Amino acid sequence: MTEAQTIAQLVRKPLTVAVVGLSPKPHRDSFKVAQYLQRQGWRIVPINPNATEILGEKVYRNLTEAAAHTTIDLVDVFRNSEDVPPVVDEAIAIGAPALWLQLGIRHDAALAHARAAGLLCVQDKCLLVEHARLSP
Repeated sequence: MTEAQTIAQLVRKPLTVAVVGLSPKPHRDSFKVAQYLQRQGWRIVPINPNATEILGEKVYRNLTEAAAHTTIDLVDVFRNSEDVPPVVDEAIAIGAPALWLQLGIRHDAALAHARAAGLLCVQDKCLLVEHARLSP
């Protein structure tokens, strides 16, 4: 499957998305993207070890903790590229079916590992932009 096909598949219907690195600050891109998705009917699962509630949702310290309470359809990552490998390992461990690295975030080796584990993967693309572009 090409990346364009993966993007089209992931944005066509509302998902439960774990947003790794979601900031509680409204001016941050992670907040804006999560807020947009929430307004489009997506369920947001915030991942941030330093917050308790963001956008009206309970915040989890990590993916493992979140996955114990809800099914995660997509892991959306707002972390530095060098922080991606452990996030990928955790996404694989919880059985997440898909991984999205936001615009400016790339880690080819980690994505190869995720793809080898069966995850649908997108990197260096904004989920908000792609959703808005492909939505009717």
